Amino acid sequence: MNGLDNFLFGIYPYIALCVFLLGSLIRFDRDQYTWKSDSSQLLRAGQLRWGSNLFHLGVLFLFFGHSVGMLTPHFMYEHFISAGDKQLMAMVSGGLFGLLGFIGVSILLHRRLADERIRATSKASDIALLVLLWLQFALGLATIPLSAQHLDGGMMLKLAEWAQRIVTFRGGAVELLAEAGWVFKAHMFLGMSLFFIFPFTRLVHVWSGFGTLAYVARPYQLVRSGRIGMTPRAPAPAPGDH
Repeated sequence: MNGLDNFLFGIYPYIALCVFLLGSLIRFDRDQYTWKSDSSQLLRAGQLRWGSNLFHLGVLFLFFGHSVGMLTPHFMYEHFISAGDKQLMAMVSGGLFGLLGFIGVSILLHRRLADERIRATSKASDIALLVLLWLQFALGLATIPLSAQHLDGGMMLKLAEWAQRIVTFRGGAVELLAEAGWVFKAHMFLGMSLFFIFPFTRLVHVWSGFGTLAYVARPYQLVRSGRIGMTPRAPAPAPGDH
């Protein structure tokens, strides 16, 4: 392992995580009017419906799948499923939802570049983000044939152990990637880079999406009958009252 690997996979993950968390907090505190998805649905809704639904279906499954698959220690599931079977399951499900997400982001990218009105109202960060997401999906799909060359699950365990050592601040994480191919490393680096640029793009609306889950635990709103905004008048005094 050289110095570049030590930086990219031993130091850069923490830089990306710090920028992701602190940057999101600072943007929410200072620029709340920019905290939005900047939807272009009003300009053209046709392709957006298909592209957005396919993209979100794919990216949400892959996000939670990667989080659970990479951060769950092997001893917690080895009695139920072998490493090889888990890798095969990840290849099939990840390939299916990765393809859906890739089709979705391709539609969104084509829509933003081919439609003159949408391109004219797009920021450079909007197009750059879609390009990075397109590359990330493509790299993820490219790892499937490589994973098929070693179905024993050995490489998957090393990648998962790398992620677990990073999040638990344990040493020896970079050495686990010594035998990983460049496609795996590029996929991992680009994934971390998406977290790095997260606070500076429209991706911040993801926080709001997760924030809506808090409404599930909120009590019901009480709505009382009567005219809103009017105070009931006191009854008129009867004749003879003082």
